[in-house]
Amino acid sequence: MQKFVSINDCSKDDILDILNRASHFEKNPNQNLLKGKIVASLFFEPSTRTRLSFETAINRLGGKIIGFTDTTNLSTSKGESLKDTIKMVNNYADLIIIRHNIEGAAKYAAEVADIPVINAGDGANQHPSQTILDLYSIQKTQGTLNDLNIFIVGDLKYGRTVHSLVIALSNFNPVFNFISPKFLQIPKTYKLLLDNKKIQYYEHDSFTEILKKADILYMTRIQQERFADQIEYEKVKNIYILRSEMLEDTKPNLKILHPLPRVNEIKTEVDTSPKAYYFKQALNGVYARQAIISKILNLT
Repeated sequence: MQKFVSINDCSKDDILDILNRASHFEKNPNQNLLKGKIVASLFFEPSTRTRLSFETAINRLGGKIIGFTDTTNLSTSKGESLKDTIKMVNNYADLIIIRHNIEGAAKYAAEVADIPVINAGDGANQHPSQTILDLYSIQKTQGTLNDLNIFIVGDLKYGRTVHSLVIALSNFNPVFNFISPKFLQIPKTYKLLLDNKKIQYYEHDSFTEILKKADILYMTRIQQERFADQIEYEKVKNIYILRSEMLEDTKPNLKILHPLPRVNEIKTEVDTSPKAYYFKQALNGVYARQAIISKILNLT
């Protein structure tokens, strides 16, 4: 693996290897595998967990970080192209981590750069490193990735975490239940993928009556920044809200995941439930991203 811009860059064996590495790093997170190496962290789009967990992963591996989180003071604000920015950074680092608001930006960066590139999220396309930590969280809580009933709720059209997760989990024979408003349904591309793999999936506009079947409930926010028409956003922003009473009679192994940040879609009262796992899920991001970096750079 010379790049990690799409979850499609990973075979099933690659995924399992990365998850095994994540388990190793969870047991021993402080290692000097990146000693003498510099990682460029290029965040053209706002981020909290992804950026901080990548930076934590790099620091715990003994590496050094250069980069930015605010593009207003960069040459891009003067009109410098993404190509020129990547070519310049390529001279300074051993690895590039990039988040960008434009779909395909990470793939383009990987084509331009001579060093490995990791996609930290590109527009509404994919978020493969989030997928690895999601898979690691599922594996830890369920003891397996195979044959699970996965409920995914919210913005499935623009949700890049959803897109990557569906692709990755399709290797493990899940049953998907997609819950969304009609105009935020998961794109046809992903349905065709599931059809070709003979993976069962169902689409709903509500999950209250069927939640008791779920092994994993993956909540997502309705993403205001993806809406061109704010009136349409206002119509659906609070359409799905998870409350404590909704967890009654659900399966004992049910775990609630969320890529975060949340807005109103999970009430804070749910945080104390033993089925709430989203904050531990965020912690797993450090180990998952250590594992991805070690895999990309072929570090043992």
